[in-house]
Amino acid sequence: MNLFYNAQGVGDVLLAQLTTERPKNIICERKNNVAVLSDEKTGSVVAFNLFEASSYFTIQAQGQVELTEELGEQIKNALKKNEVDVSLDLDFSPKFVVGLVTEKEKHPNADKLNICQVDVGEETLQIVCGAANVEAGQKVVVAKVGAVMPSGMVIRDAELRGVASSGMICSAKELGLKDAPEAKGILVLGEQHVAGEPFEG
Repeated sequence: MNLFYNAQGVGDVLLAQLTTERPKNIICERKNNVAVLSDEKTGSVVAFNLFEASSYFTIQAQGQVELTEELGEQIKNALKKNEVDVSLDLDFSPKFVVGLVTEKEKHPNADKLNICQVDVGEETLQIVCGAANVEAGQKVVVAKVGAVMPSGMVIRDAELRGVASSGMICSAKELGLKDAPEAKGILVLGEQHVAGEPFEG
């Protein structure tokens, strides 16, 4: 679940995104202070907006809101008060982690793309990467599916030229790091980093 709050730009509304999928047709149903958005085809809830959010809990963030266990419980209580029955799958795992590129092979259908196997601790992700400087053996920063980039882009499972890709190997610029080089290419980390640990920037 990704959360967003911008009191100045949008008003006192917490925006909650429950899936990275983008359904074509969405139905909106308002119940008290909650607007529930559902996929018309499947009926599954994809997002909800909680109006007058500050009357339920305090939000300091401007933009993306960090999901904590405490906030997760407060959101559940707010939904309950508004008689909204939505099942929340709360994932507190970090979305930006250190990865180890264990394999790299050329994409069969694209000259400038590589298919990388990236160890992120508890699993190995297949990520299609277009950076010219990616190599096996590197420690890199991986934005996992569900991560929200500083640009606002949400990382989704994708298929690039017929090859599945789950996540993104990031450049310093994409991560919004201070003094990020203008030259294209992924950020390569030092050997002291451990695959799977959160990347703090």
